[in-house]
Amino acid sequence: MTPRYGEDEVAELCGDLIRIDSVNAGDNAGPGEREAAEYVAGKLSEVGLEPTILESDPGRANVVARVEGTDPSRDALVLHGHLDVVPFDAADWTHHPLSGEIADGCVWGRGAVDMKNMDAMILAVVRRRLSEGRRPPRDVVLVFTADEEAGGHYGAQWLAERHPEVFEGCTEAIGEVGGFSVTTEKGRLYLIEAAEKGIAWMRLTAKGRAGHGSMLNDDNAVTELAEAVGRLGRHRWPVRLTPTVQAFFEEVFGTEVKAEDAEAAVATLGPLARMIGATLRNTTNPTMLQAGYKANVIPQIATAHVDGRFLPGYEDEFFQTVDELLGPNVTRDFVYHDVAVETPFKGPLVKAMADALIEEDPGSRAVPYTLSGGTDLKAFSRLGISGYGFAPLRLPEDLDFSGMFHGIDERVPVDSLRFGVRVLDRFLGYC
Repeated sequence: MTPRYGEDEVAELCGDLIRIDSVNAGDNAGPGEREAAEYVAGKLSEVGLEPTILESDPGRANVVARVEGTDPSRDALVLHGHLDVVPFDAADWTHHPLSGEIADGCVWGRGAVDMKNMDAMILAVVRRRLSEGRRPPRDVVLVFTADEEAGGHYGAQWLAERHPEVFEGCTEAIGEVGGFSVTTEKGRLYLIEAAEKGIAWMRLTAKGRAGHGSMLNDDNAVTELAEAVGRLGRHRWPVRLTPTVQAFFEEVFGTEVKAEDAEAAVATLGPLARMIGATLRNTTNPTMLQAGYKANVIPQIATAHVDGRFLPGYEDEFFQTVDELLGPNVTRDFVYHDVAVETPFKGPLVKAMADALIEEDPGSRAVPYTLSGGTDLKAFSRLGISGYGFAPLRLPEDLDFSGMFHGIDERVPVDSLRFGVRVLDRFLGYC
């Protein structure tokens, strides 16, 4: 049978990857990424590459391979995707999240959006190009990582720290959470991630005097913590328009938007408002509380967890405000802390992305935006690599794409995957 490459095999590749259980529950729990890594390495080997599997811990596998370009003297480009996915409750799904089933024109399952779709598109376009003898203009380093969903300690961070040689000569990268379409009154826009908020998952601790629940106690750790958590959770952070957010407004509205008008402008964006609204300001969302062991015992210690996100350029302001809100009797330490990143939306790589999109979807526009979450790009940025989120998908207007990240009934249209392969193929030829 004649092998199928490119857009003809991308849905199959995506379904195969989804059927591999690579759930990452954090704390190094779960089956790991080894089986997925071996699948990816096998698909790359079939077209003549020599991929390497690098394990940071048993089962926590990363795959790397280098595609030689026609001009190896040029700086190299990283194409990266992660192999792990978040947990799920199968009882809530229409199709089992590990089925990889194709139904109603979509590939269903955990990872269909985040981000085995992009893994499949990378494999499909690389396999097609190499099977046809078409090398990219410059070296392309393929990186499929473990552990992105838990901070990348066994994946991107480990690779950057322990195997920087993988990224020799690399200056730019593309990865997840960008390049997907949204339809607005301004036409079809493709959002390319040019910035990411920083991450501050914090553990708060209050210590007081333990005692009997029936007695007076003016040193109650639970009360102290609850008041601090309330101050953080209710704090209205000021609007801060970063360069990427301002560039988004100028592209969409055709004019500069002032800070005092930003929320009103975002409100006109329909479903997109939820995603863009989170990039106007820093945020602190309490997520966990723990204290005590019996109803009539005042505990000595109370703890809480807060998910903090700070805009590029505003980390110092963020922590200064957090400490003021906590007060002197509540301490904080990090569960996880990572940098914010921002890349100017200009230059040859941006032009290559925009041109590839427009040639496949005439009349559309590429627009920069800030991601309220984070990706493996944070780790690669420490090696001097700048990058964008560019996993191109032309989506139906009524599909709540952003709502399916870590959500129920995660799915991606087959036509969108095929579109993405065509765009990535053009992009690799231009970059």
